[in-house]
Amino acid sequence: MRSPINYPIFKNRFGTILLAVCLLCLTSLLTRITLLAFSNASFDWTILNILRVFIVGLIFDLAAASYAIIPLVLYVWLFPSRWFGKRFNKIVLLVYFFIIISTLIANAISEFIFWEEFSVRFNFIAVDYLVYTTEVIGNIRQSYPINTILAVLFIFSALLTYSLKNLIWQSTTNQTKFKQRSKIALLILLAPVATYFLVNHKWKTQSDNQYVNELSGNGMYDFGFAFWHNELDYDIFYKTLPIQEAVNLFRKTFIKDTLQITGNYSTRNIISTEKPNQMNVVLISVESLSASFLGSFGNTQNITPCMDSLAKQGMLFTNLYASGTRTVRGLEALSLCIPPTPGQSIVKRPDNKNLFTLGAVFKDKGYHSRFIYGGYSYFDNMHEFFSQNGYDVTDRDALKDSEIHYSNIWGVADEDLFTLSLRELDKDYKAKKPFFAQIMTVSNHRPYTYPEGRIDIPSHTGREGAVKYTDYAIGKFIREAKLKPWFANTLFIIVADHCASSAGKVELPVDKYHIPMIFYAPNHIKPSKFEKLTAQIDIGPTLLGYLNFSYQSKFFGQDVFRMKDSEERAFISTYQSLGYIKNNQLVILDPNKKVKTFTPDFINGNSKPIAANPSLIDEAIANYQLASYLYKNKLYGFK
Repeated sequence: MRSPINYPIFKNRFGTILLAVCLLCLTSLLTRITLLAFSNASFDWTILNILRVFIVGLIFDLAAASYAIIPLVLYVWLFPSRWFGKRFNKIVLLVYFFIIISTLIANAISEFIFWEEFSVRFNFIAVDYLVYTTEVIGNIRQSYPINTILAVLFIFSALLTYSLKNLIWQSTTNQTKFKQRSKIALLILLAPVATYFLVNHKWKTQSDNQYVNELSGNGMYDFGFAFWHNELDYDIFYKTLPIQEAVNLFRKTFIKDTLQITGNYSTRNIISTEKPNQMNVVLISVESLSASFLGSFGNTQNITPCMDSLAKQGMLFTNLYASGTRTVRGLEALSLCIPPTPGQSIVKRPDNKNLFTLGAVFKDKGYHSRFIYGGYSYFDNMHEFFSQNGYDVTDRDALKDSEIHYSNIWGVADEDLFTLSLRELDKDYKAKKPFFAQIMTVSNHRPYTYPEGRIDIPSHTGREGAVKYTDYAIGKFIREAKLKPWFANTLFIIVADHCASSAGKVELPVDKYHIPMIFYAPNHIKPSKFEKLTAQIDIGPTLLGYLNFSYQSKFFGQDVFRMKDSEERAFISTYQSLGYIKNNQLVILDPNKKVKTFTPDFINGNSKPIAANPSLIDEAIANYQLASYLYKNKLYGFK
C-alpha cells in the first residue's frame, strides 16, 4: 500500500534535508504561537507587529536551520551510494530524525519554561546555565514532573518519527553521483556562511514592545548568538567619550567628598569629621525580593509580616533600584559598588582578584569580612570571587547533615543558613573581632520549596509561599540575634539582590528593578523612611558613611545621606542594555552605539520616547564607559 505521506519533492538524496528544515520551522512556528498566546496581554497587537513576528521570525528560523542541518548535509553528501539504499542507512536516518524531533520538542518545552521565568528567548542567561548543569537540571527536576515529561517526549518523538519513516526513506532510492551531489551539498553549505555574514541579530529589535522583539527571534539562533557574544567590549559596541571627559563628568558627582583626587581616574579620599562608629554589620541579600511583595509597598497578601514590622522599626528605603536581573549582578553591585558592565558580571569573569570591594574596606578597618551562602559557593564563581576580594567564604559545606532541616538543589533552607550565620558571628564576637557579614539567601527561588509547618502556605505551591518562608526565616534570625551580646551594636541591612521578574513591555521596565531595603538597629536608628532615588551601588558607600569611616574610595556609588536632590540617579541593566535613571528620565545605551531616552512610568514600567538630553546621555556614557575602562585596564584594584 502506498504511504499516505509520499511527496516527489522529498524523493531525492537531499530530501531529508528539506524535511529537517520543514520540521524545524514548523516546530519554531508552533513555539512562537504558543508563547504569543501565553503573553497576549502584554503584546502590542497591531498588524505590523504580527507581520514582524512571523516574517522576521521565519528568517531567524531558517537561519537556525541552516546551522542545524550541517551534520545531515555532510552525511548525505559523503555516505557512499552503494550503501545508501541499504537497511543500515535507513536505520541511521531514522535514528537521526528521532534525535532531531526529540531535540526540537525538548527545545520547545525548554523555551516555554525559560519564557515563563524571564519572558525572553534564550539569551546570555541560558548560556550561563550550561556551566552549572547540576543546579539547573536539579531545579527543573524539582519544579516540574520531569520524568513524565521525558516519557511523553520519548513516546511522541518515536511515534512521529515512525509516521514519517516512508517519507524519510524516500531519499534512499536516489543514487546521485558524488560529483553531482558535491555541487548540491556545497551550495546548501553556503547557507550557514551567508547566514553568518548577512543575518543581523538586531533585526528582531525593531519594536518598542519587548514582547514583539523577543517573539520575532528564534530561541536556538538566539542561544548561539549569546554563546558567541558572551563578552561585550564597551568601547567596541557602545557609544563613548574621550576618556578624560568621562573622568571629569564622573568627578562632578563626587565634588562633595574631597578634591584630593589621588589617582588619575576614580580614586578619591572620603574624610569623616566625626568619630567612627565601630558597629558590626550584617547585610542580608535576599533572593528575588521585589518591593511589590512587601506590605510596606502596598501588597495586601500579608506574605512579609516580619520584614514589614522591621521596616516600621527601622529605616525603609522606598526608592531603591537593583543594578540587574540576576543574583551575580546584585552581588557585584553590593560588593564592588560599580555600574554593571555589559556581558558577564565581574563576579564571573577571569582576572577579578584583589578588586576594590566593600569587604576589603571593612577588612582594612580591622573587621572580619564574611560571605555566607546557603548553597555550594562554587556556583556562579562566588567562592573564587569573594575569597580573593577581602572576604572569608562559608557555605553549606560548613553544616552537618543533622543541622539541615531542609534543602533543595539551590541550597539549605534559609533558617538553616541563618543558624549557620549566627554560629559564625558568635565566633567573631568571642574572638573580639568586629564583623561584616554578607549573607545570601536561596529559598525564594524556583522550585519554591521549604520546610513544612513554618508558614500557612504549603511548600512547592508558588512564589508567594517562598517569599513568606524567607520572611519567616529572617524574622526568626532577628529574634535569635536579639539574644546575642553583640546585637545591640549591630546594624542589620535587609536588601534584595534583584526583582522576581524582569519581564515588561519595554526594554528596561523600571518597575521590575524596584527593590526594598531596611536599615535596622533599634538602639541606633529611629523609625523613618528614606525616599530619595537610590542605586544598588550606593549601598556600600552609604553604609560606610553611616559608620563615619574615612577611607580612600574607588566606588562609583555615593553616600545617599549626603546626596543633594540634583545628584539622585540609578543604574539598571540587562547583560547588554545599560540604563541610567535621573530627573525622571531614562537613558538606555545599547550595542551598535545606540542611545535612546525615555520618560519612564515608575508604577507600571512602561516608557515613552522623548527627545535626547545630551548632558544626561554624556553622564550615562561617562559612568558606564569609565567602569568598563577601569576594570579592563586593572585600575579598580584595592591598592
